[in-house]
Amino acid sequence: MINFLFAAIKAGTPLLFGTTGEIITEKTGNLNLGVEGMMFLGAFAGFFIGHHTGSVVLALLASFILGALGALIYAFLTVTLKANQTVSGLALTIFGAGFANFFGQIMIAAAEDGVPKLPETFMNRLAEKPIPVLGSIPYIGKLFFSHNILVYVGIIVALICWFYMKKTRAGLTMRSVGENPGAADAAGINVTLVKYMNILLGGGICGMGGAYISLVNGGGVWNNNCVNGQGWIAVALVIFANWSPAKALLGSLVFGAFSVLQFYAPKDIIAIPNAFYVMLPYLITAIVLVFSSIKKSKEHSQPAGCSINYFREER
Repeated sequence: MINFLFAAIKAGTPLLFGTTGEIITEKTGNLNLGVEGMMFLGAFAGFFIGHHTGSVVLALLASFILGALGALIYAFLTVTLKANQTVSGLALTIFGAGFANFFGQIMIAAAEDGVPKLPETFMNRLAEKPIPVLGSIPYIGKLFFSHNILVYVGIIVALICWFYMKKTRAGLTMRSVGENPGAADAAGINVTLVKYMNILLGGGICGMGGAYISLVNGGGVWNNNCVNGQGWIAVALVIFANWSPAKALLGSLVFGAFSVLQFYAPKDIIAIPNAFYVMLPYLITAIVLVFSSIKKSKEHSQPAGCSINYFREER
């Protein structure tokens, strides 16, 4: 059970990044379905920079920047040009996947043996290492204090985003823009600036989730189509987490558990095809969406201004 939960935390970390980034975006009043695309951009940027520099910090920073640049395209289309948010997000997903796979194929062709690999020193820095003293605690040490550094980065990012949204003036401003941009504009808030800043922040965080996939889940080797639908699960997790980064911690653990269940299920008792376990996270995603549409509450609902473009002239 400890090993299963340990694997669930690892598998849920990229979902945590993607969910947190999308929560920030939606709380500012924009529905960005391009999470998958931004994670692809971050996956490529993180691997490319890690491959050429051997620096984990630079790889993570590059993934944040390229994810934010993808979000910038979306922000320009939806905030400045007032384009349809759903269509723009889908276009970003297609663009991000195509970009990562195109340049990923170039990396594969340029590699000596056709397999781009991260330096051994880089992988050692990302290895799972117990935290001194804490990591030696029975059961708890293995479960919570023996992960790779990016797991802790994901948890810290989620908690910082929760604090930013709930406890700071800037977070209050962001939420007011998401709920009623007209009223926020009348109060002297620069709606366009707030939207741009938070959309880019959310996109950068999604990009870091993609970097986790290519750097950790890939085992140091680049794989095209590595994100493989996890961005879409992150979009559904936003609803599961009630638009709260703190609750996204639990949601990512649950969905991470479903992702690795096939490796820990007692197959000698019930013979279930592996295809069922591969399907399970997406099935649970669909069930979450169904129940969330049936049971609605004002407290745990999408921001009122989300997916609606703001036209200042109509205020």
